[in-house]
Amino acid sequence: MGAGKAVQNASLGEEIVRRVNELAAISEDGDKLTRVFLTKELRAASNVILGWMREAGMRAHLDAIGNACGRYEGEQPGAPCLMLGSHYDTVRDAGKWDGPLGVITAIACVADLNRRGKRLPFAIEVVGFADEEGVRFASTLLGSRAIAGTFDESVLNTRDRDGVSMRDALIEFGLDPDHIGAAARARRELLAYLELHIEQGPVLEARNLPLGVVTAIAGATRLAARLTGMAGHAGTVPMALRRDALTGAAECIAAIEQFCRTDEDELVGTVGYIQARPGATNVVPGEVSFTIDMRAPTDMHRKRAVADVVRQIEAIARRRNLVLQLDVTHENRTVPCAPWLKDQIAQAIAAEGFSTFELPSGAGHDGMAMIDIADVGMIFIRCRGGISHHPDEHVELADVDAGARVLLRVIEHFKPRAA
Repeated sequence: MGAGKAVQNASLGEEIVRRVNELAAISEDGDKLTRVFLTKELRAASNVILGWMREAGMRAHLDAIGNACGRYEGEQPGAPCLMLGSHYDTVRDAGKWDGPLGVITAIACVADLNRRGKRLPFAIEVVGFADEEGVRFASTLLGSRAIAGTFDESVLNTRDRDGVSMRDALIEFGLDPDHIGAAARARRELLAYLELHIEQGPVLEARNLPLGVVTAIAGATRLAARLTGMAGHAGTVPMALRRDALTGAAECIAAIEQFCRTDEDELVGTVGYIQARPGATNVVPGEVSFTIDMRAPTDMHRKRAVADVVRQIEAIARRRNLVLQLDVTHENRTVPCAPWLKDQIAQAIAAEGFSTFELPSGAGHDGMAMIDIADVGMIFIRCRGGISHHPDEHVELADVDAGARVLLRVIEHFKPRAA
């Protein structure tokens, strides 16, 4: 029986949607979906996911950081695994598909294999990562970094908005912060890491395609900028003599937008936060802080773009007689998806009767951590309007089913990378 046929017979698309809705009901807010790291809601969600894993024929457990982990043995117990996963934490006031769709689809594919009594030459492991979004402690990819063995234990001392340290939150959750290293996996244990995820953008919808092959997870550089001029009375300081920090910031923001708009290689730049001081209607702003987020499919491209933007901002500050402070607050490398995995995903998409299309991911994913111990591949699923991190986030049933068929076909026809 072919992979696509098996999924259609088992109606996995409908099962996946039902479970996505079930998981979405677990939230700290009855009207909005919010499920963040090391909360009672995350614990409740992990229990549900572990139950689904066991029903699918997997051995399942919660690891040392709170990841929900399931293993479906291959023909020979103890064989290296093909790891599938995504995250089950959310942002605040979230959509229900970002993260859970990948976890639940992976479980559904294993369940289909188990129903048919099919074992493969390798094991399959499914991981629901406990923290990808970084909402509670402002440190992302905590679950996948723990598995990759790159968890930075200094973050255990960070505190959430209520003053609770990560260390104390882990203890309250029932975990031991001194044993997070137990979650780490060795490269020899994994054949590859695959993730199915909603696109979180409008490209597939614009091309009328249900699925896409991800080429790379874009690296990101974030900067904090502060321009300092001189506050003054709005009625008495002549325009020619002003050192207006806000108009200087406005020019910088426009320059960033123009620079990225004229780039032809998928560079994006965002100013997502700005604050002017003293913030009074009748006072010329003397100080402005704003953020810059720059992303590109390659590290070289991003670094060159950041350097060019910084030079433009410095020139604007000099010309306007403003003092500039600019600090890099975050930098993540670009993670290329392995060509041999892209090929297998593209072949599965074509075999299911869909056109193949490649696109980069501008959003970050757990693969950014997993690259340290495994080659990474990703499948994108179309989402309505490209909307994500919002309650209106939505995926059609037909696209959910298409994604499940393709993922199952990739699993059943998976060929490890030649040594």
